[in-house]
Amino acid sequence: MTHMKLTDDERRAVTRFCADCAERALPLFEAAAPGDTRPREAIAAARAYADGAERTKRQRSAAWAAQTAAGEVDDPAASAAARSALGAAGAPYIHDLDSPHQVKHVLASAVYLAQARESAAGDPTAGDKEIRWAIGHASPVIRDVVRRWPPRDPSRTRRGTLYHLLDAGLRR
Repeated sequence: MTHMKLTDDERRAVTRFCADCAERALPLFEAAAPGDTRPREAIAAARAYADGAERTKRQRSAAWAAQTAAGEVDDPAASAAARSALGAAGAPYIHDLDSPHQVKHVLASAVYLAQARESAAGDPTAGDKEIRWAIGHASPVIRDVVRRWPPRDPSRTRRGTLYHLLDAGLRR
C-alpha cells in the first residue's frame, strides 16, 4: 500500500468539514436522548483539533463514546446522528494511505447526516438535500483531498449510494 501526503492543515480542514456536518445532525440525537452529551463532546473534540489543538486521546475517546451512544439509542435517526459525530472525532486520525477505505472517513459525517435526516423525515429526498448541502459546503481543500483517493463505486445499499453521490459531487 502506498502513502500519500496529508498535511496537518488538510486534516484540520477535513475535521472542520466533518464537525460542520455532525452539528447539523446533532439535534436529532439530542431530541431522542436528552442528557446524553457524548456526540456533542465528540464534535467539540473534533472542533478543538480543527481549531489548532494537537491530536490527543481526547478525539479517540470521544469518537468511541459517540459510537457507543449510537448503539445505545433506540432511534435510527439519532443513531445515524451519533455516527456522524463519531466520524468528526475520528477525522484527525485519517491515514495517508492510498486506500479507498480512507476516503470513506472524509465522507462519513456527511453521509450519516444524510441518513439521519432521511430517517427522521421518512423521505430519501431529505438525505439527498443534505448531500447537496455537503457538496456546496466543502472547501477546495476538501475537494482536493477527496480527489487524491480512487473514486467510490456505486452501491446497491442506500448508504453506499449516498457515499457515491457525495464522492462524485466533490470530484466535480
